[in-house]
Order: sequence, then C-alpha cells, then structure tokens
Amino acid sequence: MQGQLGFDSMPRKLIKVTPSRLGVWADCPRRFRMTYVDRPTPPRGGPWAHSTLGAVVHNALRALFDLPVAKRTPETAAALVGTHWKDDGFADQDQAAVFRDRAAGWVHDYVKDQDVTDDPVGLERWVSAPVGTIVAEGRVDRIDHRDGELVIIDYKTGRHALTTDDARGSQALALYVLAARRTLRRPCTKVELHHLPTGTVAAWEHTEESLARHLTRAEETADEFQLAIDTAKAGGDPEVLFPPNPGRQCAWCDFRRNCAEGQSAGPQLDPWAMLSP
Repeated sequence: MQGQLGFDSMPRKLIKVTPSRLGVWADCPRRFRMTYVDRPTPPRGGPWAHSTLGAVVHNALRALFDLPVAKRTPETAAALVGTHWKDDGFADQDQAAVFRDRAAGWVHDYVKDQDVTDDPVGLERWVSAPVGTIVAEGRVDRIDHRDGELVIIDYKTGRHALTTDDARGSQALALYVLAARRTLRRPCTKVELHHLPTGTVAAWEHTEESLARHLTRAEETADEFQLAIDTAKAGGDPEVLFPPNPGRQCAWCDFRRNCAEGQSAGPQLDPWAMLSP
C-alpha cells in the first residue's frame, strides 16, 4: 500500500536558509549547533565594538530614510549617529568617542556624496521565498528601485575597501536577489556593497547562471546541516555530527568559553581588537 501511495515521491520539505546560517556552518559546525540547535542556547560572550559600530551606522541610515526628503541632510545623518550611539564593546569612553566621531563623519560624507532623495522600496526589509530546495530569506539593509528593477544594497563598515569581486562573490546578496524578486514581484539582478569608511560602492549585476551557481552552493550546504540536525534528533552523536573547526576565527567566537578546542587554538581577542587602527 505504501509503495502504491509513492511516499518516495512526496514533496521534499524545504530547508530555511539565511546567509548567517550558511556562513556559520561553513565557519564551524560546532558553533552552528550552539547557535541554532542547542536549547537552551549556551551563554555567549560579550559585545564586540566593531559590531556595535556597524549597528549604529545601519540604524542611523535607516532613521535618515524614514525622514522627509528635505531633512535628509549630511548634518542630520551625522547627528543620528549620536542619537543611536552605544559604547558596548569599546575599551573605554575615550575610544568610543573617537569612533563615534569617525562614524558620524562616514555617514555625513555618504549622504553628501550619494543621492538620498528617492524613497527606498525597503529598509531592513525581511524577504523570504522558496527557491529550489530551500527557502531563501534574510533582512536586507536597503532595497532601491531604479530603472524598473530592484537593487539590493548592503552597508559595510569593516576595515577594508570592497571590490566588484566581493559583490559578485557574496552569497548573501545573491540569495537576497532570489528572495526579493519573489517577495516583491519585481525584476532584480543588481547588488551593491556600500563601504562607509571609504565612501566606495562595489556593484555587480547577476545573470541567471551566476544566481544558479550561488543557489546550488546554498542548497548543498543546507543539505549538509539539515542532515546533521535530523541525524542528531534521531539519536546521533552531536560531537561527531557537529565537529569543531579550530582556527584563527576562534579568537572572536561568541561560544569560545564552551569550546576547549577553540580555547586551545589561540588567545582571545579584546572586544575592540577588530576596529580599524
């Protein structure tokens, strides 16, 4: 009877995928388990200054685009950095003040040099859509509408300037394209990385072939972590299914205190160590 019903041909359950999940699995399966599987979640480490800095810049720019066009001035943008500022992760108030002023300068110059008069289609917009064997989803910093197409924009505040290769190779941006075009029902092929510290924009226009390559990689990774999750639920050994991947990334892992291999990989970084000099 079961064979007649054809259970083997039943629709496969789609795997929910975010760029973060894919990145964490590639980085370290044990960290993936602690982040997404273990309940309750193991205690995390404290805040990182570079993460605080990035969040403040993102929040300031989002608040700017919520204002009427006439109020989207460089001076207002810089002031919004102060409004959203936090000292979390910095060595002390003096260091925090230096980077607060630096971030205000980045945002000021960005608004001065970029056209901010058009209202975005989305700000911190959650997009989600079934594509292939996965549900691609995530929160996009900004979605513009230009020349009849959506443009995916990701703000960056890291140390290094970004290139066209970074935009082309970003799996996160490619998945956002796939999800946004289904969620918002408009054409979408273009992605941009806006690097605030240098004021540069790295852009790429995807083809269906390049998007398919990113999708295939995401599907393969999703299959890997879902198999590990399902096997663990069936009684498999989590230590075998989610092995540690010791390396330099252990120095800033949020779960370092719960991982002997990570602690042995090297000393822990100070919370402000990943800021630009």
